[in-house]
Amino acid sequence: MKEKLKLLKMVFVVLACLLPVSAAFAQDQGAPTLQIDRTELKNGGVIKVTGKAPPGQPVFLEVWAVDKTVRANQFDNKRDEETGKIPYIFYITHDMPAYYKIFMPSELQPKLDAIKAEGGKWSFSKALKETGADVAYNVPAGIKVDHYQATLMASVIGSRGTLLPALDADENKKRSMQLIKSRFRSYDKVLGADVNVAPDGTFSADINIRSGLAPGKYRIAAVVDRNLRSQPAEFENKISFPTMYLKNAGTSMNLLWPFLLTLVVAIFGVLMGAGGGFILNPLLVSIFPMLPHTVVAGTVMPTVLFSQGSGIYNYSKIKFINWKLGIGIGCAMLLGGFIGPKLTEMITLAQFKFAFGWILLVLAGLMFWQTTAGYLAKNKKEQAILKEFKKRAEEAAKAKK
Repeated sequence: MKEKLKLLKMVFVVLACLLPVSAAFAQDQGAPTLQIDRTELKNGGVIKVTGKAPPGQPVFLEVWAVDKTVRANQFDNKRDEETGKIPYIFYITHDMPAYYKIFMPSELQPKLDAIKAEGGKWSFSKALKETGADVAYNVPAGIKVDHYQATLMASVIGSRGTLLPALDADENKKRSMQLIKSRFRSYDKVLGADVNVAPDGTFSADINIRSGLAPGKYRIAAVVDRNLRSQPAEFENKISFPTMYLKNAGTSMNLLWPFLLTLVVAIFGVLMGAGGGFILNPLLVSIFPMLPHTVVAGTVMPTVLFSQGSGIYNYSKIKFINWKLGIGIGCAMLLGGFIGPKLTEMITLAQFKFAFGWILLVLAGLMFWQTTAGYLAKNKKEQAILKEFKKRAEEAAKAKK
């Protein structure tokens, strides 16, 4: 009996000695390690990432903003191929990381080029699957996605519709991928091929964190497969005035340039009897593509009050305002201003640009036609109105002197 006990003790001692060795071996063959060369950026920059992973395995880097989140939404109005019905489901989250990107091995660049060739029809979920980067898709997969059954009547009364039961984990992950595309739009903002992996498992990458992103903490994690993931490394992105963070846009920008642009637009906008918003809106969307079109539309709306307020005052002094007509059409604008914001969040940027572009083209064509000699010759009354406007403007200028 004593001999058996001694034998058992010896076995336990041997096992105790082998456990650290086996653990070290498992760690060497398991989770990758990762280091970064700097922990602070000033409005973006390049971070050198190095590390070690199991030999012969692809390495993906998942990078995301930690303490800054933004809203992302999508309106599903595509006809279902099986049922033939249009779902009219509105998906929305407020937990999307303000920055998110997966970097993959450089040899996968041709697959990213193929995704680029698809243009606006590219699919984030398809791209992850074809490149194998789906193993690294982790952080946004757990965000909460709400969905609503939308109706036209709900939009008219200012509602998104009926809140539907919570999505299960798989469906929530699927919809989060669609919201990634809806939010960031371009494939190169969420996918890159910059990781160089050596045969022995060592890897390196120069991660370019572009300017104009959210300030705060960011993390980088190396991923080999769903079960092998490194401890994340952390760095901070800092910005300084006149660059400011726009929370609901999820981006930072130098406010000097939109200030100068708006100054010019306001001058010409008031000259044409408007606040300038119809000019400023497409210009901001085109010149500053980092701004979501919904945020641009919502921001321009109250800002034109400043130019409209001073414009109303000056136009009233020279008696150019017809208050009866103004109040009449103002009631229609009040109703349109109630419905418009809900419809704005249900259309894509492409649809927004298409509709706005055609409206501006039609207006431009109409106004150009009204300046032609043939039109003016047939409209003597309009010429008289223009002369009266000119006369009043000259009288107002003399009165000021």
